[in-house]
Amino acid sequence: MSKTYYVVGGGISGLVAAYRLRQANPAAHITVFDPADRLGGVLRTERLAGQSMDVGAEAFVARRPEVTSLLQELGLRQIGTTGVRPLICSGGRLHPMPDGTMQGIPGPGANLRGLVDDATLAQIASEPTRPLHWQLDADPNVAQLVGDRFGTQVVTRSVDPLLAGVYAGSAKTIGIRSAIPALAAALDRGAPSLTAAVASVLSAAPQTSTPSPSVFGAVDGGYTVLVDELVRRTGAQWAQVGIEGLTPVGRAWQLRDDEGKYWSADAVVLALPAPRVAKLLADIAPSSAAMARLIPVASAAVVALALPGGTPLPQQSGVLMAAGEALHAKAITLTSRKWGRGGNVELLRLSFGRFGDDLARNVGDDRLLAWSLEDLRTLFGITAEPVDYLVQRWIDAMPQYGPGHLELVDELRAGLPAGLAVAGGYLDGIGVPACVASGTRAAHEVVGGSLPR
Repeated sequence: MSKTYYVVGGGISGLVAAYRLRQANPAAHITVFDPADRLGGVLRTERLAGQSMDVGAEAFVARRPEVTSLLQELGLRQIGTTGVRPLICSGGRLHPMPDGTMQGIPGPGANLRGLVDDATLAQIASEPTRPLHWQLDADPNVAQLVGDRFGTQVVTRSVDPLLAGVYAGSAKTIGIRSAIPALAAALDRGAPSLTAAVASVLSAAPQTSTPSPSVFGAVDGGYTVLVDELVRRTGAQWAQVGIEGLTPVGRAWQLRDDEGKYWSADAVVLALPAPRVAKLLADIAPSSAAMARLIPVASAAVVALALPGGTPLPQQSGVLMAAGEALHAKAITLTSRKWGRGGNVELLRLSFGRFGDDLARNVGDDRLLAWSLEDLRTLFGITAEPVDYLVQRWIDAMPQYGPGHLELVDELRAGLPAGLAVAGGYLDGIGVPACVASGTRAAHEVVGGSLPR
């Protein structure tokens, strides 16, 4: 039977939801609502000095199956990194990313020498001998747990640089169960120390026959290839408007767009950031709206640069900044080094903005460019002028997965009426694989029955 489905939000979560809805009902009428100039949300591929470059999300964790499976399903090609590793900038110096850590948290044999002082090294070494007081199902923020066991330098110099890159937040704003659920599970199982918990998770990581498997993957040709193929396969109408109102009418739904037009559907997927979901749910699902309002968000900006070919950049994938460094960017990705491409230019991107600041909203493009060039001079002594550049901003796009986030999301979903589902990066994990999973789940919830996962 033909049905009408609406997907509000045209990012990767919404497009996957629309694609799965199409698979479930080939005759369905599907409309994707998004007022942006193109679909894809934070998956955005631009041309820079004639080269294709992703200026939103630029990689995905290859060991999670969702994106790899989707690319195979769609007949698209996945590429891996060159295998080079990042550096950490701490104390004004560049350090190799420590081996033997998980999200910067030390396991047995981890080498943080040079990154932290001798007193902290001694604290790391003694951690397995000190009693661990862990409560089952506890969810402290990462800074509380790691700082107590290993000291504040491990938090600020080893853990924070990674979390700032992923969440635009810090160890103080992210709960351990959201940041590293496998580590929390190991502690729940009775790991005698944090070092032992890290060791158990690292040892359980899946092994592959590939000599140097790439931790990260990307789409050959950029994420635009994935977005375009999902749009083609879905065959959905794109309504280039925002949605301002959502009302149940019997067993159906009525939407009001920002031009005053009304639309009726059998079921709706809201694939929007948490603040916008909260506004739409305020009257029809107040408990869910309250949960969505409790999810803080951060904004970020990316400055993408093309430098002259041959500009002397280090043979690393990038630089992550420790907290408190006298630099403007929180991270630099050396795109040409990481992915082995760039043609006759060197491509790189600098990321700005952390939870609690308004940098991405209020600092102009010229100033962000000047900060970028200043950071490159400070870190690498580079004075070359860019061949090309662009600035991309992501406002309220980075949810903070604080302590208790999983229970909050459960309550949010539980309060939704039938025929309405949510999808997005604020629910079950940051990153493209988690968004793909949330889109599939949302389609399953509004259709019922079996859908591809």
